[in-house]
This record gives sequence, C-alpha cells and structure tokens, in this order.
Amino acid sequence: MKLANFRPVFILLGIVAGLCSAGCSDRKSVDKANAEPAKAEQSRFDRLAKLPFEMNRPTPATAAALADELKFQQATQAYLWALPLINTLGMKYGSEATFGAGYNILPIWKERLDTKTLVTTPNSDLLYAMSYVDMGETGPIVFEAPPNLQGILLDFWQRPIPVDGGKFAGDVGLPGPDAGKGGKFLVLPPGYKGEVPRGYFVYRSGTNNLFIFLRAFYQDPANLTPAVELMQQAKVYPLNSKEADRKPMEYPNASGVSANMLPRSDFSAFEQLKWLVDHEGTNLAGPDGLGILANMGLSAGKPFEPDAKTRAIFESAAKTGYEMSRVLGLAEEANGISLRIWPDRRWVNPVNNAVMPGAEKDIDLSWVNRAGGYTEVERRVWMFTNYFSLSPGMVSLIPGLGAFYGIAFNDADGNPLSGDASYKVTLPPDVPAKLFWSLTLYEAENASGLATAARRFPSLGSRDEPAKNDDGTIDLYIGPKAPSGKEANWLATAPGRGFFAILRLYGPGERAIDYSWKPGDFEKVK
Repeated sequence: MKLANFRPVFILLGIVAGLCSAGCSDRKSVDKANAEPAKAEQSRFDRLAKLPFEMNRPTPATAAALADELKFQQATQAYLWALPLINTLGMKYGSEATFGAGYNILPIWKERLDTKTLVTTPNSDLLYAMSYVDMGETGPIVFEAPPNLQGILLDFWQRPIPVDGGKFAGDVGLPGPDAGKGGKFLVLPPGYKGEVPRGYFVYRSGTNNLFIFLRAFYQDPANLTPAVELMQQAKVYPLNSKEADRKPMEYPNASGVSANMLPRSDFSAFEQLKWLVDHEGTNLAGPDGLGILANMGLSAGKPFEPDAKTRAIFESAAKTGYEMSRVLGLAEEANGISLRIWPDRRWVNPVNNAVMPGAEKDIDLSWVNRAGGYTEVERRVWMFTNYFSLSPGMVSLIPGLGAFYGIAFNDADGNPLSGDASYKVTLPPDVPAKLFWSLTLYEAENASGLATAARRFPSLGSRDEPAKNDDGTIDLYIGPKAPSGKEANWLATAPGRGFFAILRLYGPGERAIDYSWKPGDFEKVK
C-alpha cells in the first residue's frame, strides 16, 4: 500500500559556532565553555570503558557498575522503542482515570479541547472524542458511525487498521470505505478465526487493544451543538452481545476537565507497558521486540517487581528516554535529510516536503523502511513524542480533502521559538483551505497546548476572522503582548517557556499541494 501523501521523521542535533573576526578571547572562552560538558561526558564514557578487570575478569565493583549501566541502557532503549505504545497508554490511562473505563465510555470535548487536557498536539478547532477497547475481553467490536463523522481506528502501536479489500486503512468517513455515508465497522482481534458476518466494513487489528479517535467539524464556534449531536450518535459494542445486554453509551464532557493524557516519563511508563504485555502477549511484537521488554522483566504472565535500586534506575531511564525523544522531536532534519517543506522556509513536515514531494515515500505506515526492510525507530520516536494518530486520509493532499500541515520549531534565523520574544507570521493572499485554516501553539516541554491566561484555546484561524491587509495578506502576531490595534490577529505566548507551532489547512487547495503557496516564517519583531 502506498503511503499516499503522508508525512513523518527524526533528526540529528548540530552545534554551530560563530565566526570570530574581533574579540577572539571571547571566542576562546565560549569554545572552552562549550567544550567542558562534552569533555565531562566523554570522560564518563571513558570511565565505563576503563573499569578495572583482574585476571581478565571484571572485579566485583566493575561487575556491579556495568550491570547497573546495562539496566539503565536497556530500559532507555526499551522506552524509545516502545514510545508509540507509551503514547497510547498515556492517553488511555489518563482518560480512564478521569472519565471512566469501558467500551461504552466515549469522552467528547464538547466545548473544544482546551489546555486543561494534556495530550500531544491536539487541534482545538475540531471536536474530539477518544475511546479505548480491549478486544481480549470483549471479542470483536462493532463501531457504528453516523454520516459525516470522521474517525480513525488504530491498534495500540497507532497503526491504522487495514480494511478487507486492501484499499483502506484506519479511516472512517470521507476518506474511508463508507465515503462519508457512515455505517457499521467491525474490528477483529489478531488471529480471529470465527465467522465474519455481512453488512460490515471489516478491519483486522494487529493488537487486541483498540484506539478509537473521532473528529467532528463545526461551522460556527459559537454553536457547537450540531457537531456534539453528531458525535453522540456514535456507538461501540461487542459483536457477540445481545442488544439488551449492551452497556448504554456514555458521552462525558471532557472540555475544561484536567486530565493528563501525555506519554509518561517516569516508572509508571513501564508499569503501563507491563499491563499491555500481559494483555497482548505475542500479538505485541516479534521475538526481538518482546526480548527488549523481557530484558527489563516485562514478560507476559510474570510478576514485574524490581527492587528499590532497579526501580530507581528504571525511573531515571524513563526520564532520560523521554528527554532524548524531545531532542529528536524538535529538530528540522532526520538522518541528515532536511524536512523543510520549502528550502527557503523553516516550516517542516516529516514526509511531504521538498525532499519527498511525491506520493511514493520511503517508509510505510508501520514505520518500516521500504528499501532496507527495517523499522525506522528514531523517525517513529520523532512522531510519537509530539503527535498521535495518522492514517492515509488524515494526511492526504488530494485537493479539497485531507489536510496540509506545516510545523515550525524555529524562527526565520533558525533560533528556537521563545515565549519571551514577539513574532510576525505573514500568510499570502487567498489561503488555499476549503474548510478552514488555523495556527496553533504548543508547549516545547511536552507538546500539549500552550497554556496562557489570555486565551482558553491556543489557536487562531480563519473562523476567528483575523484582519486582512489591503493586498489580501494576513499578518499574525505571536508574543507575550498584543501589538496595539492588532488584538484580533494576536496569539499569546508564555514568557519563560519555549513553544512550537502547527499551521493546518483543512481541505487544502492545489496551491498547497504543489507547494506554490508559501507562508512566511516566524519573523522576530520589536
């Protein structure tokens, strides 16, 4: 299956030193300051490599030190390898702790998703609903969708679930097999051997656990009722249950409710993985992947009870793994390949960009490198430290359908975006978005919506009706204070905190797809 118009990645950090023509003593002091941490880090590696051996065997102290280091490194790599799972589990545990658990519980952000919900890069200009089902307990699951509802059915690796027939994966709605007409969608667990009834769109999941992600568009921000009512027509129930035995659907309002649905970055990440291993067994991964987890003691059916010392090592490993993911996820290139959409702009996209502009991509939806046959772990980390869910329809650039995404981590000069600075972004005339466009700000720390006292929702877009210039361009102002007279075009930042931004065009036009429409960079203003 082609990865049609999809976009993912990873990145290496570089250190750029300025040239010195005068004041070279200052340059030398800067070089010395930069060299000190690198020297200290190298000495740490050297100390590990030079731990004493006696009679060609490690001393007891050496053996203990290297055993602890091995635990730390194995746990750190396990965290990075499993980050898509950790991302999904963070959402599941956070949601269920706040709104309840069960196939019939479908939280809906009925007043849009604000910054009280901590989740990676949510879109506050749509209505969201999310649910989690363990088919190991329920058996095959039926999802009923009304016409015009958009959704994605994903396994717990957040791979869009293949649909029988081979033409679709994950999508429900306009880009799915129902073409927006709604219907009954049957999700089968791994290895299902039973009868498949007629009258369903059949999805075959790679994991017992199912992630249901739904979106509804609204026309007027002041009237969300039609979109909420559409969401509340969705139903989830076991295939083999009698109608009288099914639990009634519940649609709790998730807006304005504090909920931590971020990937965990402490020992609890491994506890959540243990739950998943127990519920999936060999469905979760192949022998090598399961071995990565087993090295930590994460094996199905076996207790996971590390002693206090090992637990502390795993706690540090989770924190370190998460911080490593932030290094990868806030970069503009992957494996030395630029992710810039336009060579003369800072906006990036992991797949649809100047280097890979066409429909044929070098990875598939499971993050497997097509030519090499291996999993692109670091590119997968880049994705799931900042984002959740993808499907062919979600990232399609078919004119008028799907969406266009541009991500900005840095300003026009290549400096990370700062909540202390003020910026201007200029959009050229006639933004090619059939449905709407929006610019949304996110915390650099964890990719949740940027929380400020000035705005409940960290986004500004076409439905907010920002002022246009005489030539049709739109200047957006981003900073801690609104420029005088520009309040309608202002997005607030938080002093002392870094951020990044996503520009979304829903129903992108031809000029977005062929890259001829180019937004300006974040230009620093005084």
